[in-house]
Amino acid sequence: MENETKKKKLGLLPKLLIGILCGILLGSIGNIFGLTGGAATGFKGFIRVLSTFSSLFSTFLSFLIPLLIVSFVSVGLAELGKKANKLFGVTLLFAYASTVLAGFIAFIVGKAILPSVIDKIAGKGIKEKVFDPIFTIEAAPVFGVMTALVLAFVIGLGMANLKESKGALLEVCRDLQEIITMVLGKVIIPIIPFYIGCSFAKIAAAGRLFPTIKMFAKLYIMILLLQYIYILIQMGISSAFCHENNYKKIKNILPAYFTALGTQSSAATIPVNLDCAKTKNHVSEDVADFVIPLCATIHLAGDTITLVLGTMGIMIATGHATSLAMFAPYILMLGVTMVAAPGVPGGGVMAALGLIKSMLGFSASMADLIIALHFSQDSFGTACNITGDQAIAFMVDKVDKGHKAKEAAKVA
Repeated sequence: MENETKKKKLGLLPKLLIGILCGILLGSIGNIFGLTGGAATGFKGFIRVLSTFSSLFSTFLSFLIPLLIVSFVSVGLAELGKKANKLFGVTLLFAYASTVLAGFIAFIVGKAILPSVIDKIAGKGIKEKVFDPIFTIEAAPVFGVMTALVLAFVIGLGMANLKESKGALLEVCRDLQEIITMVLGKVIIPIIPFYIGCSFAKIAAAGRLFPTIKMFAKLYIMILLLQYIYILIQMGISSAFCHENNYKKIKNILPAYFTALGTQSSAATIPVNLDCAKTKNHVSEDVADFVIPLCATIHLAGDTITLVLGTMGIMIATGHATSLAMFAPYILMLGVTMVAAPGVPGGGVMAALGLIKSMLGFSASMADLIIALHFSQDSFGTACNITGDQAIAFMVDKVDKGHKAKEAAKVA
């Protein structure tokens, strides 16, 4: 019976799609039935109730983001710093370079294509202000996003250099991380479909539905295509680095790829990805055991593609300019901020949301759109991440074998 219940349980993506559909239907009631007079007033009041819920949830989310950054990034840096393996620096460099490269490729593609395919979204004779929340609650974050990042770096790197006997602060940060993870898993993630549904109800009521869906469809297709292309790019780079054809190994990664599609979590895919690396792609066991789990937390190329193309598309659709001067720091910071992002669906966008608001100037309604876009394709982004982990493992294995060969030559 328990297994049957688990099978019947809807995943996040179906719930998200249901939430979007329900929001569209509710928001379109006024236009479908041509409500006037008191009925129109009642309809506006209903949308304002939904807008109020969306506003309250957004406030709570904004409050949570700096705490998420401090807990996850500090613990992630502390634990990474404790790695004694000589290949840690090499793996970290490859993973960060891959994430940043994905971001800049996404920016170049977006700059070249998005302005010609993304239309500006505008309401059709309806003032969106009539759907403002009935009331709002102020709950300012404990500190700003950039303050949270600097604090996380100081605490994380400091803890990495503390002796084991002085690691009490690390346990406190781990407890905070566990609390934030629990809030994400039991509050934020379950409510996300309702939150996105309310946002789409407001979009539909304001007459911006079809332009928004059209934008989503174009961005979705571009993101998926670029993620697949980037997998090929990663395999090409690893092939050149290793002096062998790694493209033929892609078929061996398919079990991990489809596991990532189903779980939406790099962390949950680690066992399958390890098996693919060691038994099918013949990566050295010690290298695979080190690289695959590490990259599951620090290598988020797929998420970066989504967060760069997605934010660019939304900015263009809402009449905002995009430039390299704006996106270069954003891309470089994404690679750091998403270190040890929560192993839950949507962890990447949750960790990056603070940057999106502070560095790109996203409003609450714009943030709603990037959250919806990221969650709807998170499975494919995760699958892109873990496939790239294999490419990094191939290169680190090559470095390790070269190092061992030199050591053996010295002994001889």
